[in-house]
Amino acid sequence: MTTTLDQFATTKLASLDAASLRRRINPITRCPNAIALRDGQRLISFSCNDYLNLSQHPAVIAASVAATQRYGVGAGASRLVTGDHPLYRTLERRLADLKTTADAVVFGSGYLANIGIIPALVGAGDAVFIDELAHACIWAGAKLSGAAVLPFPHNDVAHLTHLLAAHPWRHAIIATDGVFSMDGDRAPIAALATIASTHGAWLMTDDAHGIGVLNAGRGTAHGTAVPLQMGTLSKAVGGYGGYLCASAAVCDLIRNRARSFIYTTGLPPGVVAAAIASLDLIATDPDLCARPLRHARHFTDALGLPAAQSPIVPLILGAAETALAAQASLAAAGFLVTAIRPPTVPDGTARLRFAFTAGHHEADIERLANHVRTSIMIAA
Repeated sequence: MTTTLDQFATTKLASLDAASLRRRINPITRCPNAIALRDGQRLISFSCNDYLNLSQHPAVIAASVAATQRYGVGAGASRLVTGDHPLYRTLERRLADLKTTADAVVFGSGYLANIGIIPALVGAGDAVFIDELAHACIWAGAKLSGAAVLPFPHNDVAHLTHLLAAHPWRHAIIATDGVFSMDGDRAPIAALATIASTHGAWLMTDDAHGIGVLNAGRGTAHGTAVPLQMGTLSKAVGGYGGYLCASAAVCDLIRNRARSFIYTTGLPPGVVAAAIASLDLIATDPDLCARPLRHARHFTDALGLPAAQSPIVPLILGAAETALAAQASLAAAGFLVTAIRPPTVPDGTARLRFAFTAGHHEADIERLANHVRTSIMIAA
């Protein structure tokens, strides 16, 4: 029996199909050295955010297995009840050390971190100034807070300064990605920190795509006074979870006020142990941390594109259909590169998003660049 809900869903899916915007989940088996198996085909993946390939590292896997055997599969409850197993504080100390802050708080994911942190710090009568290209979870957290949400044009420091001067507020957060996930460029963090200090605002950076791969693994905010350094454990760190690195007082307040921390079961011990092992590798192997950006720049040099600022390189193609055709062309050549379409990116800017990892080989990067040059850029 077809219900009105089914009719609604079917109509919406048909409209997505018509616009080439419907998404489908394709099971993929990830293997070491940036290899992926999909539908029986072996592909070299240039789409994964596991920038240091640490999810496949033997020491990281061993740490996860050992912790699971000792503490069990799950945390059992929220951290404020009985889910704060001993590994958590070790992980938070490692994060604080890496980010040179007094303390850190670990969340269940980066999304949970942002929808918890922002509403815990600002509300009605306050303001959140957000880079227009910031990640969706920053926007979600800002809207949940009840504060005024004021976007500024991408990396436009002058416009942000104007907004800060033009709008009255009690407390204000300036929120931005450190590395923008769909464009690969970086925020002008030093300039933003100066503006925040001048206007009495609090700068918050989302370093999901910077930790582990920039500034010897310390991320985009290293060397700049940023009071709220948020990020994830699911990309270069190779596991799962989110975090905030900040002062001891701020972290303690977050533990008491962030609803997505208070009312969420703690991460499994094996996940926490894996993150600790990964952070130890990041802290002691700067060459590993430097490789993804080096590989991305090899690619941009080969294609005559602007030098990569991060391991992420976009190739904007315009129409969703064009991006999907390019994705299929790359798959036929043995590469996994995902087409990114609206609403993830603005209308008319569908693209290929290339993500480079420490495990890629120069010969494969050159072969990829050659295919893009001869089969995609010419066609576009």
